[in-house]
Amino acid sequence: MIKILFLCHGNICRSPMAEFIFKSLDIDNEFYVNSKAISNEEIGNSMYPKALAKLKEKNIKVDNHIASRVTKEDMDYYDYIIVMDNSNIRLLNNLYGLNDKVHKLLEYIGREDDVADPWYTDNFEVAYQDIYDGCLGLYKFLKK
Repeated sequence: MIKILFLCHGNICRSPMAEFIFKSLDIDNEFYVNSKAISNEEIGNSMYPKALAKLKEKNIKVDNHIASRVTKEDMDYYDYIIVMDNSNIRLLNNLYGLNDKVHKLLEYIGREDDVADPWYTDNFEVAYQDIYDGCLGLYKFLKK
């Protein structure tokens, strides 16, 4: 089973959205999917209410989610470590170094840009669409 870890800054908006969107695509349960934070800021908190509301609006099933931080062991355990932006890459590199498992989500749809952080933009629709498109691209890539 391929193991995927989605990372964002706090693990309350983008990475849990990616986790649950990807799980919704994986109807055959072929992948192990999780999400975590790069920072300590939101550890122990639930998903941000606006992120949760956007997933529910799109009929994405959401399980209980509590923010947690990525560990060195995670870097070894997961097959794919999918980040949302260049800041995530920089912070992850400072913590544990990078390896060939680390990729930006939007590269799976041929884009080099970041998934904008809706915590700052307050545009959860744009974040949702980027994350959905990236997850679908990743899913298709992995199914080849």
